[in-house]
Amino acid sequence: MGLQFKELVVKKEISIAELRDKILAVDSMNILYQFLTTIRSPDGAVLTDKKGRVTSHLIGLFNRTTALMEQGLKLVFVFDGRPPAIKQKTWEKRKEVKAEATLKFKEAEESGDVESMRKFAARTAVLTKEMILDAQRLLSLLGVPVIQAPSEGEAQTAYMVKKGKAYASVSQDYDNLIFGCPRLIRNLSIEGRRKKAGRLAYEKINPELIILRDVLDHLKLTQDQLIVLAILVGTDYNPGGIKGVGPKTGLKLVREFDNDLPGLFAKVEWAKHYPNLPWNEVFETIRDIPVTDDFTLEWRRMDEQKLLHFLIEEHDFGEERVRQKIAKIREMQKQAGQKGLGSFMT
Repeated sequence: MGLQFKELVVKKEISIAELRDKILAVDSMNILYQFLTTIRSPDGAVLTDKKGRVTSHLIGLFNRTTALMEQGLKLVFVFDGRPPAIKQKTWEKRKEVKAEATLKFKEAEESGDVESMRKFAARTAVLTKEMILDAQRLLSLLGVPVIQAPSEGEAQTAYMVKKGKAYASVSQDYDNLIFGCPRLIRNLSIEGRRKKAGRLAYEKINPELIILRDVLDHLKLTQDQLIVLAILVGTDYNPGGIKGVGPKTGLKLVREFDNDLPGLFAKVEWAKHYPNLPWNEVFETIRDIPVTDDFTLEWRRMDEQKLLHFLIEEHDFGEERVRQKIAKIREMQKQAGQKGLGSFMT
């Protein structure tokens, strides 16, 4: 969703070392789109293997995951399941945005405008089923758990944290908060920098920990009121929210009406903005989204030979770099085994 909550949340910078040996549930689709939009050639084109298959997401996933594994983080990747029915409008809107970006990319290409090509190319990113399956295969070969959510992946990661199955959820978006995630980590990268989408530039970043209880206390809201605030600002289920209502105005309205939700949505003329979508349907979709306990957290030793074949033979990764990474992970897993960390691998 990408909720516009940046100016409202309480956060604190943390170090990678503070997360060592902690289980972190990763919102996989969020991170894959991040790699797909930022790991590109100078003209904005995605990176591919010799057969023309996209590898941008695999390059990012392999490098980031192995680097974090080397630091002793216990990652588990959660993938989206069936989206709620009311999310259809979001898909339609995204298709329109991508179609427009594609046209502008072609115009820039014809005029030789590399800067514009790079900018619009990132907006055309599409994560196909084949690309998702390749990502899951890579993670499995690394020995990292992969979980299939019944619906939204971020809701499942939030549930895992609530149940004590994971320490925190990892995502760049704030959406996990409206699903009740007790702890959210953003900017999880050991590089200390992040590539800006569509640009040959980087920005300095540090991992951030956001604690839901601190956010609610700071805003003086309940969890249900936080959901209402999100709906006013705009979610995946009502893109754009209420015109003219930003985070600060929305917060003021939620506080003013307290628990009088019918009165609040009448005040903002919800029916005028969304004549075919009752506000309570969006609210209940978020609050009651399906999650599951049907998963196993088990870290296994990586399958070196299959991993080498998958990356080097199938997708044309550089052999020397892959072998170097594998050697580091092998040593890390060996040390973990010697310490008796049975819960880390089998």
